[in-house]
Amino acid sequence: MEKTYQSYLEWEQPSKQKEYTEEMELLAEDGTLLAAGWARKNVFRYDRNRVRHVMRRKEWDFYQITNGRLMLQVSFANISLGGYASVVLVDLKKGKTLVSDMAPFIGGKDRYALPAKGDVPNDIRFRVGKAVFEADTGEKRRSVRYQNGDLECDISVIIPAGLENITTVLPFKGYPDRYFMTTKQNCMPCEGYLRKGSEKWEFSPDDSFCTLDWGRVCTPYALVWYWGNGSGWLTDKKGEKHLFGFEITWGIGDESNATETCIFYDGKAHKIGAVDVKSFPKPDNYMQPWQFISEDGRFNLCMQPFYDHHTDLNVLVMRMHSHQVHGLWNGTVTLDDGTVLEIHDFYAFCEYVENRW
Repeated sequence: MEKTYQSYLEWEQPSKQKEYTEEMELLAEDGTLLAAGWARKNVFRYDRNRVRHVMRRKEWDFYQITNGRLMLQVSFANISLGGYASVVLVDLKKGKTLVSDMAPFIGGKDRYALPAKGDVPNDIRFRVGKAVFEADTGEKRRSVRYQNGDLECDISVIIPAGLENITTVLPFKGYPDRYFMTTKQNCMPCEGYLRKGSEKWEFSPDDSFCTLDWGRVCTPYALVWYWGNGSGWLTDKKGEKHLFGFEITWGIGDESNATETCIFYDGKAHKIGAVDVKSFPKPDNYMQPWQFISEDGRFNLCMQPFYDHHTDLNVLVMRMHSHQVHGLWNGTVTLDDGTVLEIHDFYAFCEYVENRW
């Protein structure tokens, strides 16, 4: 699959950024998409029963918890044909998967329905075989748990007051009833543990952060994208600590109404324009430096990779092929008011993905 996004070298005019601030329906009764743009919280009312092409409907709640040394992924996905609950723990420094557990199921069309919004209080508890997945979301905390035999995961996520996210709805040209809607919620310190038998790994809010990747989509068969994300503490010149993060995704769908790109600082979203990487990493440059630049110049960072978490699930007509590259980022970002933040050795990741599903 070839590169399908626009190179930053070809930008001729700033991309449009249509922001939604009021509640509205995502889909018409016939499944036609009604909204395309972005919001600082999820204002789009999603009714899964209005999705016209049910077998192209995919829903997931994905949590990635990292501290720069360990990466924990806890997720539940329903892709209509089936789905799974899963836990993966990776030692980023050693480049080694320590734990990998998946509980799959067949047929998700009318069961395992996930919440219609990911950034409001909700509770879910699903049993898949012997595995149990739970996610309880309140105003100030989110608890994520997974248990299967001698494997136990319990993570408590702190939701800072007034925390904004970026919720984006991207259409697909020529498909009036296809869309890609995600919420990316960053900058959530977390604590907890994963235990497997006699081994236990712990996370502390001093250095561990959770990113929620919440998706409700109805897509064409083949997709390609970049997804970069990071959260952490940033110390200013006065020695004061601030919550800082960013979300950069591109290559998915029609970005003429919005790009899934923003900076987070002290809980607020600062919208930026389209982002691209100067050198296309495929096929064998994933461990070379990645230089990122936004069309407005407000995001100018270079990632020096230290680990490529490469996964390739290829089953019959389905393939999920990902290079999730982790590294240290350096450069500058600019907030809405013109404040320039200097970034030094900030841990984050960016992935390149090709999917057929």
